[in-house]
Amino acid sequence: MDLSKYVANLILFFRRLRIRAFRAMGGGGGGAEEELTAQETALYDRQIRVWGVDAQKRLSKAHVLVCGVNGTTIEFCKNIVLAGVGSLSLMDDRVVTADDLNSNFLIPHDESIYGGRSRADVCCQSLKDFNPMVRVDVAKGDPSLIDGEFIDKFDIIVVSCASLKTKLFINENCRKRNKHIAFYSIECKDSCGEIFVDLQNHSYVQKKPGGDPKQQELAYPSLQEAIDVPWKSLPKKTTKLHFAMRVLESYELSEGREPGETSLSDLPAVLALRKDMCDRMSLNESQIPTALLERLLAAGKKEHPPVCAILGGILGQEVIKSISCKGDPVKNFFYFDAADGKGVMEDIPPTPAD
Repeated sequence: MDLSKYVANLILFFRRLRIRAFRAMGGGGGGAEEELTAQETALYDRQIRVWGVDAQKRLSKAHVLVCGVNGTTIEFCKNIVLAGVGSLSLMDDRVVTADDLNSNFLIPHDESIYGGRSRADVCCQSLKDFNPMVRVDVAKGDPSLIDGEFIDKFDIIVVSCASLKTKLFINENCRKRNKHIAFYSIECKDSCGEIFVDLQNHSYVQKKPGGDPKQQELAYPSLQEAIDVPWKSLPKKTTKLHFAMRVLESYELSEGREPGETSLSDLPAVLALRKDMCDRMSLNESQIPTALLERLLAAGKKEHPPVCAILGGILGQEVIKSISCKGDPVKNFFYFDAADGKGVMEDIPPTPAD
């Protein structure tokens, strides 16, 4: 059995035992109430000790939308469902294929179960089983067409396996709303991964060993502002993966491709685009190694399960930080490459106005 699936099933087994015991004692549900119920307090006792009752209250009232169901976002969904988020909506009408079985551990290897069904529909019931106290549902529709009224239902929006155009559209709509909506995008390209975070104006409590808690303020740029920053203004130590991802998404956008609809046959055109972008941005082409672009192109839509688990775990922690307003959040990119096993946070500020 796949190790990640075994661990997930083991966690689920013990969660069910605890929930049954609390129900037998007469515990009630209802994360929407002002105070945590006795059942919630008992079920989440360990994590309450880590981040406190107030943080758990905020989490139990938070509504999350995930646009794009794949191996990476399912790892994230598992984590926040087990943590006790208020509700989780999945939006992905694409029909499950055999390729999805390689990285999405919630899809059973039985075509009679997943055949002809959407990714969101197949994964929804499994996520409900992880924690019956969390409301999990399927949101039908196209992420590139969702309107502001729909977005207002959520506090957190996570986007994956979507075009740059769709990500920019959703991020812009989040910023236009009267309520504060946190935006995240996450992508796994086989052994490489990227997370982008836009919390707009975010306040949080920073606590250091031996010191008093301090209120901190962070201002985040939008995705458009972040990718528009001239490369020549970035520090020389900026990870090469940041530049490579910008080249790849620019190529997909110019060719009208969906994410992952690339192969090594596209390498000559991508290298030509790299040269053009580096010339315009005054960046040496060596900062975007050909070998790295080859890896990203060869990956296509493939996800490497261990990298999915790492990225999904990081994103889960970041969303909990955002909701609880405790702990230093990522600002504003996070990169992981299994080739060196390193995770790197890059703070890409917007270009100052003239």
